Amino acid sequence: MTTTTTKNASEVPAVSAGTIRVQRLDQQLCFALYSASGLMTKLYRPLLEPLGLTYPQYLAMLALWERAPSTVGELGEALGLDSATLTPLLKRLETSGLVTRRRDAADERRVLVEPTAQGQALREQAKAVPVALSCQLPLEAEEAKRLRRALTSLVADLRKASAAVPDPD
Repeated sequence: MTTTTTKNASEVPAVSAGTIRVQRLDQQLCFALYSASGLMTKLYRPLLEPLGLTYPQYLAMLALWERAPSTVGELGEALGLDSATLTPLLKRLETSGLVTRRRDAADERRVLVEPTAQGQALREQAKAVPVALSCQLPLEAEEAKRLRRALTSLVADLRKASAAVPDPD
């Protein structure tokens, strides 16, 4: 293994093994997305704390405020979460008095989720969160819109690509 040194090290792999070059961490798209996601979540934390919500709970409530009742499956699809991840999150929201879960009378296999009156009331407080967050972002409004569009397109394409990948279960 040899180390590559050039004037602009961020543009070339740091290490090569034979003829295979290993890309640097700072050149990985996945790492940039992972880092950005973690930092966005960190910025949300103090905004959501007064609401008593974690970031994943906030996303679930946003989805439920848009369309409720929703089945657990529909909610999982909207959030990109499987039921093993979503169920404990919903249990905590239910324990907090923000949502109710009930079996669908038309199909007992389906569980319907919807905000309680307390959960609906929280929506008013939550309206301030996106505005407060946007004040912290180092992006102009148009830049943020372009980035969101690009990421939305990327997510859609990644969902298609990942559908072909078998689950490890």
